[in-house]
Amino acid sequence: MKNISVGISGIGSYVPDRVLTNYNLAQMVETNNEWIVERTGIEQRRIADTNQTASDLATQAAIKALEDANTTPEEIDLIIVATATPDHTFPSTASLVQAKLNATKAAAFDMSVGCTGFVYGIATGANFISSGMYKKVLVIGSEVLSKIVNWEDRNTCVLFGDGAGAVVLEACEDGYGILSCELGSDGKEGNVLIVPAGGSKLPASEDTVKDKLHSIQMEGREVFKFAVRIMEKASLVAIEKANLELEDLDFLVPHQANIRIIDSALKKLKLSRDKACINLNKYGNMSSASIPVALDEAVKDGRVRKGDNLVLVAFGAGLTWGSLVIKWNKEGMDD
Repeated sequence: MKNISVGISGIGSYVPDRVLTNYNLAQMVETNNEWIVERTGIEQRRIADTNQTASDLATQAAIKALEDANTTPEEIDLIIVATATPDHTFPSTASLVQAKLNATKAAAFDMSVGCTGFVYGIATGANFISSGMYKKVLVIGSEVLSKIVNWEDRNTCVLFGDGAGAVVLEACEDGYGILSCELGSDGKEGNVLIVPAGGSKLPASEDTVKDKLHSIQMEGREVFKFAVRIMEKASLVAIEKANLELEDLDFLVPHQANIRIIDSALKKLKLSRDKACINLNKYGNMSSASIPVALDEAVKDGRVRKGDNLVLVAFGAGLTWGSLVIKWNKEGMDD
């Protein structure tokens, strides 16, 4: 299907310094550490400073990914930023990142696919390269969800955190890199995970602010049922498309939303927890940033090695889902 094999040549991540623990949250809303950990697996999350934006976090992650890829900003042909928390309605956050990096020849655009955004971004960027149009694409997932959370809603405010992860995509040796991709959407269920106001349907007004309609609203039970079903399905479809078997899989890199969802996917894919990249206990749900941050940590600590078969799988607002199979093409420090 692809003319050129495309892989990840560099990866980096950034999370804000401020830590918000479950014990801190218990001082803000009616909740406690045991309740949160039992139901979600989350122990703490990172919170951006008041003046930090999605483009700020994205730029920090991008700098690290570029360094890891031994690439300069001037070599980047395209910047894709997946975010549900852009700096502005427009210009795009990707354009702001382009300016901050001084990536003078790069085209730039955002993707609004919620927590699935990074997987969509990888799939899109890879196709620009495999077609021969571009050589190097920077894909970033960046979120400051703390700024659109209703801190009085204990069902949602305990879940989310801020952070960013980035990768550089470019051609790699045949047989490595992105082997398959599966993307999907069910817009009929879009209302179960939504920020109702701020767009053209409900423009900002005194009432929308008073009613907290600019904050995340979620029907948790419906999202949970969808996630458990789609994580397995999307993973299996991508594995089949890659002409692999379940036993060929080395690591699952799942969206970090809830440990029960991840454990369900692992059970159905016949993988143990040590074969999953899990860090939601430290960061919570960082939406589009969760997969690249988890992958970056697994690569940096030597768990992911060249030749490993990875499945990246996510679900998010839309409702959307996406999965990728990647044969890791990058040499590790010990390889």
